[in-house]
Amino acid sequence: MAIYIHQLKDWPQFFWEESLLSKQLAQIRHQQGRLLGRMEALGFNLQEEASLQTLTLDVLKSSEIEGELLDTEQIRSSIARKLGMDIAGLIPSERDVDGIVEMILDATQKYTATLTEDRLFGWHSSLFPTGRSGLYKIVVGAWRTNVKEDPMQVISGAMGKEKIHYQAPDAEILPDEMGAFIDWFNSEINVDPVIKAAIAHLWFVTIHPFDDGNGRIARALADMQLTRSDASKQRFYSMSAQIRKERNTYYAMLEKTQKNSLNITTWLEWFLSCLGRALTASELSLAGILYKAKFWENHVNTMLNIRQKKMLNKLLDGFEGVLNSSKWAKINKCSSDTAVRDINDLIDKSILKKEEAGGRSTGYSLV
Repeated sequence: MAIYIHQLKDWPQFFWEESLLSKQLAQIRHQQGRLLGRMEALGFNLQEEASLQTLTLDVLKSSEIEGELLDTEQIRSSIARKLGMDIAGLIPSERDVDGIVEMILDATQKYTATLTEDRLFGWHSSLFPTGRSGLYKIVVGAWRTNVKEDPMQVISGAMGKEKIHYQAPDAEILPDEMGAFIDWFNSEINVDPVIKAAIAHLWFVTIHPFDDGNGRIARALADMQLTRSDASKQRFYSMSAQIRKERNTYYAMLEKTQKNSLNITTWLEWFLSCLGRALTASELSLAGILYKAKFWENHVNTMLNIRQKKMLNKLLDGFEGVLNSSKWAKINKCSSDTAVRDINDLIDKSILKKEEAGGRSTGYSLV
């Protein structure tokens, strides 16, 4: 029978081999600095746009890891409204979407604020506004209260063939366990914030203090520490998006680390590697925003009317389908003749070009 790390007499005195992590950590910190430097060179509006894109991805993918599929546009609209961003085309969002958005924003926008029991209870209540997880009623906004005869377990497999991956500490000791965790989280210990993010993630899911939502809250706590490491509310990379890509490895690493030893070197190595891949992926996903910035930098002195600027931004953001004169007229609420004049002017300025593919109407794209 496996011994879980919370059952060891030295719990929670984690240790690791710093010599195996120092080079990897230095590379991660360099990647963070390079990405933040590139994004800070942009104007405030583009920084906001990049941060909105990243936060939307974070909420979407953290939920997907748990098998919950949310609507991307609802997430984006909820974040924009709560941050007071003036963005066109926002749509209403459902309460479950608003809930996880509230938690992520509280963690990342108030990253210097002290973590408290009540704050965690508030996050949990935001995740489960109906008091239910699926069809099941759960304890919300408080630590779980299961009895020893019905332990909190992470299980997979069909009924009768279940596999127990992990068993959490008994509910009666949760106040002490979480008190120790919260004190550590708020302490000014001599540990790099990125390493602290990895430890916080592992420690929280090992305690597993809630009936449900532990993974999402653990990732929010890691994000909070990563935001502290960046010393900026703006988010330009998503750890949750990368974990979603590596979900099977993520769960396997957690299961392996939660057994037998408080040496968490392997977990930290994986977390740093995953974060490195998240930073690389972010540089690629934000390339469109960087391209958009370069485009407007190149055309800062180009004479353009409001309709042209509006449509060029739509093209730069990824216009769906083929742009033609009728769509231009409809979106700008102008005549077909005006649309054609606008388009021809942009062709003359070598900004737009005609698509080679023929059809009933001519299509246009950016040069």
